[in-house]
Amino acid sequence: MGEDSSPTETEQNDGQRFDRLPETPDERTVEGRASREEVVEYFDDRFEIPPETFDDYTFWEKGAGKIWIYAGESPSPLEIEAIGMTCLRTRQEHWKPTTDFAQRFGRHASSCVVELEDDRAKRFAAGEDQDLERWDGDWGYLIGAHELAGELEPIGIGLYVHGELRSMVPKGRQREL
Repeated sequence: MGEDSSPTETEQNDGQRFDRLPETPDERTVEGRASREEVVEYFDDRFEIPPETFDDYTFWEKGAGKIWIYAGESPSPLEIEAIGMTCLRTRQEHWKPTTDFAQRFGRHASSCVVELEDDRAKRFAAGEDQDLERWDGDWGYLIGAHELAGELEPIGIGLYVHGELRSMVPKGRQREL
């Protein structure tokens, strides 16, 4: 900052509390914080999850870019350990949805969902990376899913690059099926 620079009017992020996301980027008071509009737009653009899916939810940030989704309202800021569930990591080059988010909202997605047959689904749930040459969709984060009882059931988030599907299922959630 030079001598001619004036202090910024933005607030600082407090990593120890939850702050509700602003509705739009124009309402942002913390530099780098995502807005509700941007989060909902991301889920619509990437996974084609209809925006109205989130009408009854609020979005919160705790830490640097850890976004939580909560079914309901609450005053902001909040100094509690958790509210709702983590759904997205922002403040990095590529936003990353969480496995919890994929399992809860993945049924609403109509894009960037890769259907995995039995063996591939088992390997994905166990945290294994695997070649996936047949995918003709976008590179990046995908929802890995498997058909159960006639319905496509989300397993978790994967990262597809260079013909490989990398399981992003956290170690503590991985299962040998």
